[in-house]
Amino acid sequence: MARKLNFSSGPAALPEAVLKRAQGALLDLDGSGIGILEHSHRGPEFLRVLERTEAAIREVGKIEDDFAVLFVTAGATHHFSLVPRSFLGPEETADYCHTGVWSGKAMDEARRIGNVHVACTGEPGFAAVPSAFAWSAAPRYVHYTSNETIFGTQWQAPPPAPALLVCDASSDLFSRPLVLANHALVYAGAQKNLGPSGISLVIARRDFLETGRADLPPLEQYKTYASERSLYNTPNTFGVYMIGEVVAWIQGEGGLEEMAARNARKAALLYDFLDQSRAFRAHAEPGSRSLMNVTFRGATKAIEETLLSRAEERGLSGLRGHRSVGGMRASIYNAFPEAGVRQLVELLDEIERELP
Repeated sequence: MARKLNFSSGPAALPEAVLKRAQGALLDLDGSGIGILEHSHRGPEFLRVLERTEAAIREVGKIEDDFAVLFVTAGATHHFSLVPRSFLGPEETADYCHTGVWSGKAMDEARRIGNVHVACTGEPGFAAVPSAFAWSAAPRYVHYTSNETIFGTQWQAPPPAPALLVCDASSDLFSRPLVLANHALVYAGAQKNLGPSGISLVIARRDFLETGRADLPPLEQYKTYASERSLYNTPNTFGVYMIGEVVAWIQGEGGLEEMAARNARKAALLYDFLDQSRAFRAHAEPGSRSLMNVTFRGATKAIEETLLSRAEERGLSGLRGHRSVGGMRASIYNAFPEAGVRQLVELLDEIERELP
């Protein structure tokens, strides 16, 4: 059966070369005679996978040893509560940049622990990242979501915060060169650009981790993952393997600079069409547009349904927008091919040409 073009926001398209290597590893990991799903997490075969995965992450991201690289068996939503539980006292304040649904959920969790100050917001409409800031007097940290998958906006550079940054980079980590300056902790669910669901990658300053609470259960302390090499309990071994293979693929394709160039080129194809179209329009404003998730609407509901129906018929899957906002969303992460974006543009143009 021919593979479809997967525009899903996540779990998302993975490099086919990686999927083919994973097929083999399911039966036989590195000539060991045992598949990756069956190996002990403390055996030498998996430890080699863990070591090469971390090494690849450090190489492609240019990450020095003062940052820990952690693998947490949970999605990014888990970190919405884990971060404030670890680092925010009940009398302390954390500043949050509000750019959409996911930052809103992160704020909700932080309010259970301490004080939340909304330092900037993309409301109403969340069509642009904020440009005006009102920081609190002494924030414990500043949290932002680098790419908003639902509304299709993306920070082009980190916010100019007066404190260390915590970043939810779930949908754009390793899609462009990594910026760690002034960052205390970066977390990302793997299922966008890095691998399967059910595992998240954390990159965190070691000295920041040491400031976390010590009275929490071990798996609620980031420093447990750092001190135990993410092996305090049985990790998602297949997830670690897949992240390593995807990051190695990124490096083999030219690294993060090449990913950034490809992603900008792919996104431009679609945005350029939308900006001149009579039938469709982009949601996000220029200067704030995501290169990962292009959100757009049709002139009428009927046009939107026509697009979605024909797209599925032609193997263009996953274009329906998030249930909370509707419309369409084309998620074009690292592994999504440029030719697939061109096919979508051709279909949009076809529908537009049929208008009276």
